[in-house]
Amino acid sequence: MTRLILYLLGLYKRLISPLFGARCRYHPSCSHYARVAVSRHGAARGSLLAAWRLLRCNPFSAGGFDYVPEHFTLRRQPPPPPSKE
Repeated sequence: MTRLILYLLGLYKRLISPLFGARCRYHPSCSHYARVAVSRHGAARGSLLAAWRLLRCNPFSAGGFDYVPEHFTLRRQPPPPPSKE
């Protein structure tokens, strides 16, 4: 099931997403977020995280950086600390 969802997300990103242009308020984009979430957490939990992200992506949202959590949670994670170089 995970492979099917990843395949469908890849099709969306190649065929449908270019028609709408860059409109995502978050970084990474919602489709990329969904691919990482499904890869990391499996089909059910990854899809739930992706759906929660899509619900947050609306005109009233401030947007910003929103990375897939390492451990499954629906709470928004703070951005990783900047690297000291």
